Amino acid sequence: MASDIAAHPDSAVGEIAARTRLPQGQVFTAVARLREAGSVQTVPAPADRCRMLVRQAVETSERVAPVRATDITAALASALGTDDPARLRG
Repeated sequence: MASDIAAHPDSAVGEIAARTRLPQGQVFTAVARLREAGSVQTVPAPADRCRMLVRQAVETSERVAPVRATDITAALASALGTDDPARLRG
């Protein structure tokens, strides 16, 4: 879901749910957790101040920085059973 938010900034929870095919309640809960972690921020929609839009946080929080800095190459190689760079890039 975080990748969907990055690819589609300023989306409403319903739009994220439709694209990811996750239940809207689950997306709402995940967005709340991501907001608490400092990974995303929500802003009121210009046309409808009751509707909230979700976007990636401008600054990387202390909780998110180590996750983004973690190299997952070894884990991918193990899971895929190969260390072929072309395969690991997907």
